[in-house]
Formats: sequence, structure tokens, C-alpha cells
Amino acid sequence: MHIRKAVSSDAGELSALLNEIIRAGGTTALETLLSAAEFADWFIDGEFPLVCHVAEHGQSLVGFQSLSLYGDPPKGVADIATFARVNPKTAGVGSALFPATRAAATELGLEFINATIRADNVSGLGYYAKMGFETYDRLLQVPLQDGTPVDRIKKRFSLNGRHHATPHA
Repeated sequence: MHIRKAVSSDAGELSALLNEIIRAGGTTALETLLSAAEFADWFIDGEFPLVCHVAEHGQSLVGFQSLSLYGDPPKGVADIATFARVNPKTAGVGSALFPATRAAATELGLEFINATIRADNVSGLGYYAKMGFETYDRLLQVPLQDGTPVDRIKKRFSLNGRHHATPHA
């Protein structure tokens, strides 16, 4: 598996990968399909993305991971998003992507990487725990578009070894 920075021309393939995950439901807080242009704006070259890495396997992109300042996080904190192709599934995509994302976060001078995961996303919660993220907060009963309340678990990864400071503004 080859890891590299995403470029604008990846947006079509990556938006298709993400839209398949959104259509499947149950794992991402994203509920609206994204066009290639919207994907590029949200994850690659818009106002909020800091960095986005892709995982290539053979001739296709099998996943991506981004760091973003969307939602105005506190100074020194960025949000992470990780997505891997559903069909065909490729093992180890997230584990392959995280070292590049962690290195980029360190280069950017971040203190923490924040992950907000749906409480019903068992695989996502397991992935971030495996990468060393620690739970620090829980948002209760955040409604989906259809009104279904789902908790969100907030986890953080400390880039400087401090584990007890909570990233608040």
C-alpha cells in the first residue's frame, strides 16, 4: 500500500468512495452525498483542510485520512476523518494512513488530534483506540437528519505526550 498526499484530481474517486460509505449508513456523521468539487473543498484544498493523505492499492484509492480546522477547534487542535473503501474492503488502510497524518500534525505544530465518532460506529471507535486515541468527552443524543438521536464519542491523540490536558478553547 502506498501513502501520498491527496491532490485535486483524486476528488472524483475519493468522493465516490465516501458516498458509498454515506449510502451504507451507520458509521459516518456525514449524511449528504458530496460531489467531487465539494469533496475537494471539504478535504483537499478548501478553507478548512490542513492535509489529506490517500492510500493507494494497485490502481485504486482504497482510503483517505484528513486533518481539518472545520468547526473552529481550539488552537493547536485539528479534527481527523478516516475513510476506507467498503467494497472491496482492504485490510490495514487506517493503520497505514495514520503515521503520515501524525507526522503532518507534528509538522503543523498541533498538540492534539481530535476524533468525533458516532457511538454506534464500533469499528471506528476500535480503530481510534488502536491508534492511541483516548476518550475525553461524549456528546449526548445528537440527532441525525431523520431525527434519530446518536451519541458522539470525542477522542484525542496527544502529539506531545501530554495526556491529561483537555483540548478546550
